[in-house]
Amino acid sequence: MESPVEATAPERVQWGRVGSLVGGQAAVQLGSFALLIAMNWTAVQLGGTRAVTVLMLAATVPRALMLIFGGAVADTLGPRFVLLRTTAARVALLAVGAVLTATAQQLWPLVVIALVEGVLLGLAGPASGVLLPLFARGEQLARANSLYAMVLRVAPILGAPAGAFLITVGELWVALLIGAVTGVIWFGCLLHVTHGFVRPQPEPGVSLVKRSGDGFRLLARHPRLRWMFVAALCLDMAFSWPAEVALPLLVSERGWGVSAVGVVLAAFSVGALGSSAVGAALAHRIPMFVRLVVTGAGLAAGILVMALMPSVVSLTAVAAAVGLLSGLNGPAIVTLYQQSAPEDRMGAAMSTLSLSGIGTAPVSIAVFSSLSLVLGVQTTWLVCGAIAFVSPVAAVLALRHPARTEEPAVTELPVAAAA
Repeated sequence: MESPVEATAPERVQWGRVGSLVGGQAAVQLGSFALLIAMNWTAVQLGGTRAVTVLMLAATVPRALMLIFGGAVADTLGPRFVLLRTTAARVALLAVGAVLTATAQQLWPLVVIALVEGVLLGLAGPASGVLLPLFARGEQLARANSLYAMVLRVAPILGAPAGAFLITVGELWVALLIGAVTGVIWFGCLLHVTHGFVRPQPEPGVSLVKRSGDGFRLLARHPRLRWMFVAALCLDMAFSWPAEVALPLLVSERGWGVSAVGVVLAAFSVGALGSSAVGAALAHRIPMFVRLVVTGAGLAAGILVMALMPSVVSLTAVAAAVGLLSGLNGPAIVTLYQQSAPEDRMGAAMSTLSLSGIGTAPVSIAVFSSLSLVLGVQTTWLVCGAIAFVSPVAAVLALRHPARTEEPAVTELPVAAAA
């Protein structure tokens, strides 16, 4: 039974809930990145490259596949139902995993943990993406997304060395236990963030399987969403291979030493973190065209130029500039996508947007790694830069199409019901 709701103006931000959401994500993402490093390093010790490949496939393939269903589940059952149950299940999984790995040094428990965790994260991802548009409206959503992006930038910077430290001074079970503890923190934040949410009204005769295609149907029906998907897809496709594969290869070819890879990636991360902070304070004052199209063109140019840099210093400087642009561009893509998607299909929309990132990385690595065998690393990197220029063009085309129906002056938030 519904209870009275609080009416809010469209430009208001519920910073209390946004803060809980961001704080909870900071904790759980830090634990997740530490666990990722610890599990990969343990896999190397147990079975070398082959073991790491198996572990990565177990973690990423189920997650990408479940994203398709995750959007339908979020729209059908509501974000509170999905997030509380998947988070609780993940905490239990990691706790049991800590017990198993403390008593057995084998690969199979790691693969099972990665497989089940990938399923849970794939189901939870779109539900997480539904939350911020409920708490921030209009241009204030851009600030909230920039603040959220800061967490995603900080997590790998702090989490990766934390995971390495845990393996150095302890064992994998310690990292799993810490992952479970950070999951409990996230669960507690979710209780506050989703307090007062109700389950959506069921649609008679519409199955979950049928609704799993809603994200792709949205792309077919809404030109703005379709072009924004293309913008995100091309940028992620163009950036994944250079960052994950080509950079160490290029550094090795030029004899700069492996430390150059860390310096370049750190410069990118610091730049992105800085501009995300600026966005959290001022994104609503920066025109969307600048945040989306101008930065997208700058990113594409930066990717091209990085391949041509003659020294570590110049490559690092360009990487920092690319990071600065990325810290504004990424939240702008998410914001425009959320503002353009129908509210009752937000989960489906966020699942397809997530697929453009998570689902793109292995494809980018496979395609461009094969191409580099023929063209060489630098030429293939330049091809990636050329593809990245599709992103700002697609963004311009997206902005030419109208958004969804304007939000009403007074908007009702979800109200209390049993989870």
